[in-house]
Amino acid sequence: KMLRRVLCIVLLVGALPSLSEVSQGHISVVLLGATGDLAKKYLWQGLFQLYIDQVSSGHSFTFHGAAQTALEPGQRLMFDVLKKLACPPDESPNRCAVLKDQFLKLSQYHQLKTAENYTVLNREIETLLRQEGLKEAGRIFYFSVPPFAYTEIARHINSSCRPPPGAWLRVVLEKPFGHDLESAQQLAAELSSFFKEEEMYRVDHYLGKQAVAHILPFRDQNRQFLDPIWNRHHVERVEVVLKETVDAKGRTSFYEQYGVIRDVLQNHLTEALMFLTMELPASVSRTEEVLQCKLQAFQSLRGLEKNSAVLGQYQAYASQVQEELQKTQDYISTTPTFAGVLIHSDNLRWEGVPFLLTSGKALDERVGYVRVLFKNRAYCTQRETLRDAGHSQCKAKQIIFYIGHGPLNTPAVLVSRNLFRPVMPEDTWREVLGQSDLHIFGQPLSDYYVYSPVKERDAYSVLISNIYHGRKDFFITTKNLLASWAFWTPLLDSISHQPLRLYPGGVENQHLLDFEMVSGEVAFTLAEPVELLNPNRLMPSDYRTIQSKYRQNPLVSAWSEDLISQLASDIEKTASRTVAHTGQFHLALSGGSSPVVLFQRLARHHYAFPWKHTHIWLVDERCVPLTDIGSNFFSLHKHLLQSVRVPYFNVHPMPVHLNQRLCVEEDRGTELYAKEIMALVANASFDLVLLGVGTDGHTASLFPQSENGLEGAQTVVLTESPVKPHQRMSLSLPLINKAKQVFVLVLGKGKHDITTLLSRVGHEPRKWPVSGVSPSSGQLVWYMDYEALLG
Repeated sequence: KMLRRVLCIVLLVGALPSLSEVSQGHISVVLLGATGDLAKKYLWQGLFQLYIDQVSSGHSFTFHGAAQTALEPGQRLMFDVLKKLACPPDESPNRCAVLKDQFLKLSQYHQLKTAENYTVLNREIETLLRQEGLKEAGRIFYFSVPPFAYTEIARHINSSCRPPPGAWLRVVLEKPFGHDLESAQQLAAELSSFFKEEEMYRVDHYLGKQAVAHILPFRDQNRQFLDPIWNRHHVERVEVVLKETVDAKGRTSFYEQYGVIRDVLQNHLTEALMFLTMELPASVSRTEEVLQCKLQAFQSLRGLEKNSAVLGQYQAYASQVQEELQKTQDYISTTPTFAGVLIHSDNLRWEGVPFLLTSGKALDERVGYVRVLFKNRAYCTQRETLRDAGHSQCKAKQIIFYIGHGPLNTPAVLVSRNLFRPVMPEDTWREVLGQSDLHIFGQPLSDYYVYSPVKERDAYSVLISNIYHGRKDFFITTKNLLASWAFWTPLLDSISHQPLRLYPGGVENQHLLDFEMVSGEVAFTLAEPVELLNPNRLMPSDYRTIQSKYRQNPLVSAWSEDLISQLASDIEKTASRTVAHTGQFHLALSGGSSPVVLFQRLARHHYAFPWKHTHIWLVDERCVPLTDIGSNFFSLHKHLLQSVRVPYFNVHPMPVHLNQRLCVEEDRGTELYAKEIMALVANASFDLVLLGVGTDGHTASLFPQSENGLEGAQTVVLTESPVKPHQRMSLSLPLINKAKQVFVLVLGKGKHDITTLLSRVGHEPRKWPVSGVSPSSGQLVWYMDYEALLG
């Protein structure tokens, strides 16, 4: 019998189990896309390494290469690859030669094109096991195919190629896992209809890089040293970097769809950052705890804005796209090949610490690293020559997870000697001794404790081993995938047409791509040279204000991000002017989605805002507990209040939750709020009221045909919304119209129809409540982005 003959021969080579010990069952590995580039370069070698490592584990194996190519040519292509498999340097040549021969004997090619092909494969696996008298332990299906093929393959596996009950199934998926949040959700939904979450292993090969894979174990084994300093009080900044010297030539069809952020930052660099910033579970060996902590780290990341990134494109890229994709000479690509992104976390541990993610093609060197730079509070009185070179407290303090290439040209972990001597597992990492003339980040290697792997392993070999062992913490779960896309998609949308800085490539870039952090944003340090400017791109001066009036009131119009910036500045100016005049500023803010970006802008960029003298009021509130995610106050607190220093007693949420009940008239919540306004706001006249507009023309929580709040003496009213939650509390239209200033913010294409309609109607608040906003002795200003104004 074939499998038994293989095992018998293998037993002759070394200390391997007897046949009676091979009792853990049989594993069938099916590599889809077995003749593709990834399989040729990495996957077959990784599977051969798995076989070498696990041949004595008690499992037996067969390896099934599969593709759509017909049997004979496919078989020839596959075995051409297998014959070139390399023996690991630490393996004895004789043993490896025997194992390679057996690996080839255990490998076979299948054409998998139709449903019938999968049924035949399943039948062959079952027949083989029955003939050999072996129990099936599980099956691994490795999808080394484009994502558009996933759903059909998944359907075939699920319907006709699953292992029997009692055996496990592991399906391995390669990126890209979508193009944005929506496409990722769609692909995830399709796959989840065929596979359970525990059956899916989404590969990010960076998690198999030895330096990246060791970040969590390093943090765990060095808790005694890191616990006091792994926080915002001691960490100055974190850098996660992948630089490449190659360009995108030959890959422009892929690159035009994805660009550097989707290709590298959204996955590789973000995953490495999560290992650094996540809270450590009690045990890093408990997969579920690790994944949960990682998800929480994702959820604490602060949303990105357009100014969170600097983008570039190497000069030759456009001509490469034109040539490879047959584009016309006037075709302009807006795909970035370089990106630097500034990220912040709202986790209390990391509040205020900048995380810089950087990657690009056609740069000066090939290198990858994760660097944690610590604050240095020391002042050294003596001359540098008199200091202990390795332990001087005045030298930089840093921990570097060196992914590879660059001057070291090997994975490594480096810890500044003036921090601590790290605990490292001696069986897998060894200390590099001896003085080297290499410098890392301006310091000689002798300033660090340096450790490199005892045995250097390819990332795919590491990951394939983890798949075999069922280590899901080295892979991307559906929840983590969607959390990552939810974080990155808004930035990708906002920069889709942003001008890119052109750079020549290589060492000629010099300082052209250097960037700096300013007020929570990033910007290139140097002005762009005139000769590199793209003459075809639109500059800010090319845009003109369409009109200066809307419904006979001032109109401010711009692209949404510029509009929010202008609105935030105008609110700050109004606040500062009012505080200088009266000593306090009463600001009433609306709920909904539109103000969120404004709240974030105020929190992150307006440090001179007189929050200490500002009273925050709500224009309207949903009748839900204030801790409910749907509460306007909850959103206000999340995006603004927790980030600024407004005195507690200056914050005035609407009393919708009284006596453990929501918006019950007998509780007189509206009267309480009205009395509070009368007591604190002079003449009940707010200094500034911020409103929005619904697609039906409602504003605040005043809806068309509303029975309350459009007229009369009541200042705070209960209203009914046509959408859930139906019950609302709102300032009345007469109270709003007593304000000194009213700003109305309107964003997005979805508001274009109502803005067009409102431009043609008069004062008809019963039909369109916002048309009734007309401050009796104040000013009304409309802030409308181009999409809402022009569609």
